[in-house]
Amino acid sequence: MGSKRQNNQLELAFGEAVRSEAPNRLARGTEDPMARPAVEGSAALPEVTGGLMEVIVARDNLKKALAQVKRNKGAPGIDGMTVEELTPYLKEHWPAIRAQLLDGAYRPQPVRRVEIPKPAGGTRALGIPTVLDRFIQQAVLQVLQSGWDATFSPSSYGFRPGRSAHQAVARAQQLIAAGRCWVVDIDLEKFFDRVNHDLLMGLVAKRVDDRRVRRLIRGYLTAGVLADGLVGPTGEGTPQGGPLSPLLSNLMLDVLDKELERRGHRFVRYADDCNIYVQSQRAGERVMASVEQFLTGRLKLKVNTAKSAVARPEARKFLGFSFTGEVEPRRRIAPPALARFTSRVRALTRRTAGVSLQQAIDRLSIYLTGWRGYFGFCQTPEQLRNLEGWVRRRLRCLAWAQWRTGRRRYTALRQHGIGTSLAATTTGAAHRHGPWRLSRHPVLQAALSNAFFAASGLPTLAPAAA
Repeated sequence: MGSKRQNNQLELAFGEAVRSEAPNRLARGTEDPMARPAVEGSAALPEVTGGLMEVIVARDNLKKALAQVKRNKGAPGIDGMTVEELTPYLKEHWPAIRAQLLDGAYRPQPVRRVEIPKPAGGTRALGIPTVLDRFIQQAVLQVLQSGWDATFSPSSYGFRPGRSAHQAVARAQQLIAAGRCWVVDIDLEKFFDRVNHDLLMGLVAKRVDDRRVRRLIRGYLTAGVLADGLVGPTGEGTPQGGPLSPLLSNLMLDVLDKELERRGHRFVRYADDCNIYVQSQRAGERVMASVEQFLTGRLKLKVNTAKSAVARPEARKFLGFSFTGEVEPRRRIAPPALARFTSRVRALTRRTAGVSLQQAIDRLSIYLTGWRGYFGFCQTPEQLRNLEGWVRRRLRCLAWAQWRTGRRRYTALRQHGIGTSLAATTTGAAHRHGPWRLSRHPVLQAALSNAFFAASGLPTLAPAAA
């Protein structure tokens, strides 16, 4: 009842005028801002006219945006407002905010900078907008993406509705199987931090005629960053952390996509991760040189030469996966992803963590379930079986170390169904061998069997044998 009352109050705050304004404009003969026919030869780019802001602040679009922001949750921005506080805030302040948006007077607040660890080491800077700005960005995103997405390249998979990293990996696999057995792996150096605002806004202007929307988007690009108590300017880049950033990055890199298509290349791009598949090393080296020149000259972007290469696909990684070198390549988990997995499992099963065996299994189950949901897409079940066995060995090692004394180890083995003689012999072996070696002992494997771990809630990684 409370949630329904809040929704009703929000509808009142969004206003009856918002419900009817955009449809009335169209009824008066104003052109639909997202449906103007494309100019011939313009790659079917949709254009929009004045009135796009009215579409953005329409009631249904705002309700959808608010629901999405609540689902995404996320940390507060510089004003400290939480997602839970957004609804009552909008109830009181939305009419004034809406008036500012329609007048083109709204100014976004600076983002809060946070550093998060990167999987391969180092940190990545995220810019966390206020929840109000996330809400407005989401409303803008929904309208722009509905018109722009169909114009993007079919070889682009990142941050697009109905597309996924798995689809990108599968497409790369198809290109390799078709005989394109060399990859031009291009890594853009700090792409999100180095997007040229003028170039990006020029691309936005080709698609958005409403000056208020263009001013709002530039406002998000230049809002500034709060770090160490000071607000600094943002002269370039699209801060990662806001809903609009992925769409704007796709808009920028769509220029690269169209150029690669014009040249007849076969490629797969996921955000700033682009792989071009060719038939020879020599062709790959030519493509690398020409694409690097294009990125530098046309888009003012820099290729990270240390992380980019022309190589066989099995020697490179793409979105956490690699490929076998067979005639019909199979998807496999890339070595860096395996290294991250083992590092994380080691942290969750440390003998000094101060958690019980069951607590360790519970913590592992959360991580393994999510990990399996993504990397279970591999076609190398032997990798998954090996990882499963290694995880169980880590847990047996943890249990043995926690039992500590000979008496407790003997008692624990007996409780797990081991006979008196074998329990005594295995306990005595602890004087000669450490926990890691004993974790492979047949008696300990029988006591803490695969069935025991399954009953304790430990997920499996490999699919069941046919």
